Amino acid sequence: MSVFYVTTPIYYPNAPPHIGHAYTTVFADVLARFHRLTGGKVFFLTGNDEHGLKIQRVAEKAGKHPKEYVDEMANLYREYWRILNISYDYFIRTTDPYHEKAVKEAFNYIYGKGLIYKAKYSGMYCVDCEKYYSPGEYTEVEGKPYCPIHNKPLEYLEEETYYFKLSEFKDYLLDVLENQDIVYPSQYAREVASKIRNEGLRDVSVARPVERVWWGIPVPFDDKYVIYVWFDALMNYLSGIGYPDDKEKNTLYWSNVHHIIGKDILWFHTAVWFSMLKALDMPPPRRVIVHSYLISKGLKISKSIGNVISIEELVERYNGSDGVRYLLSRIFNTDKDSEVSFELLDSIYNTELADTFGNLVRRVGSLALKKMGGKVYKRSIDENVADVISSGIGAYLDAMRSYEVSKALEHVMNIARYANQYINETKPWERSNPSKELYTLLELIKVATILLHPFTPMASSKLASAFGFEIENPVNMEPGKTERYTITDAPILFRKIQVKQEG
Repeated sequence: MSVFYVTTPIYYPNAPPHIGHAYTTVFADVLARFHRLTGGKVFFLTGNDEHGLKIQRVAEKAGKHPKEYVDEMANLYREYWRILNISYDYFIRTTDPYHEKAVKEAFNYIYGKGLIYKAKYSGMYCVDCEKYYSPGEYTEVEGKPYCPIHNKPLEYLEEETYYFKLSEFKDYLLDVLENQDIVYPSQYAREVASKIRNEGLRDVSVARPVERVWWGIPVPFDDKYVIYVWFDALMNYLSGIGYPDDKEKNTLYWSNVHHIIGKDILWFHTAVWFSMLKALDMPPPRRVIVHSYLISKGLKISKSIGNVISIEELVERYNGSDGVRYLLSRIFNTDKDSEVSFELLDSIYNTELADTFGNLVRRVGSLALKKMGGKVYKRSIDENVADVISSGIGAYLDAMRSYEVSKALEHVMNIARYANQYINETKPWERSNPSKELYTLLELIKVATILLHPFTPMASSKLASAFGFEIENPVNMEPGKTERYTITDAPILFRKIQVKQEG
């Protein structure tokens, strides 16, 4: 049995999740559901990053203790993931006692190896990034330093802190990035390696003084400091699978871990994380899958810019979670930024879900009920139909195993388009006993429905029940194997929406 461990970044809960969070989380969920569908042993981890100065300030502004604030936000995030039908196995929080214990032990272990030391630092700091920026890394607006990610002024800070000797890992990192197939797409590995070669590696601060940031995990050997929020957060990928106590679980899943991240946090998830793991005598992750930004009118969708699309609006507009999940997967891209607009999403939803697939299901179900009393028995499948099914399944599996979910959906829709062409050419409504034609159409619909299951689990399960078949492992599917279809309903799965012009 194959093992698949998939993680999202843990999200900073200073505001409710939006389309950007959903984009990453739905992708991880689709991969998790696909691996379960194909017989894998899956562990899916998501959660919230609850420490640091940003949370401390947001809570203070709201007149709440940070723990009270993050408790409320954890419940809110869980509710949004329930709405989007996210099938995580564990929702981790960095305020979990076990996680805090794991972070302290890891910090102590690295300190004991002489890789953490105390020194003074001065420089420009972004509260939203929880990161220091060196000259050349930040932008300037009217002569003042600004964060290149959040487009906000940087703060000048000068303080004594603890450093991690990141600079010692240059050769190791270059070897991993250039010679091991870990970062996907590989362009991102080349990007990080190029930065290391051109700019070198500076040691990174891994602690904050409690007089400025008190909301965090205390440094185990110096209670005047708390552990830097990024060090704390990255450790969730290990603590979530039992590090350091449950060695069996840790070994099983870590060797098969797949991190899903946006390209804005690439540096931390490669240069910093790989070095931390090496310091902990752990191998690098199996895979880091990096996706591009969602952009609206040329700007990255983000809370700080203020161009977010809410999850509520998406779910209401596209008739529930399945429509939203399909659309986010359909526009998913690792290579280049994806422009998102309601005009584009409306078009995909109506053309593919409502018309190509939904209308096909409705027509075939109605014909089976009218012509055959809902009972359609096994008939021979034409060779060209069997080829369409077999080649479609193969192409879909290849795409899913390569994380190309949008391409996988294209292959599903090609099967549905072929079925629409077949029904128009054979005209079963004109035949007194169209059992062969309807059986062929039901076979095509069954395959498309099963392949859609990781994306549209509710609609796929509803249709399987209405048409009398099981959601099965597509690896083992063969054309013409189903003995009988029992149709009890011709459901409207995706109700067409009225297209609203933007602007």
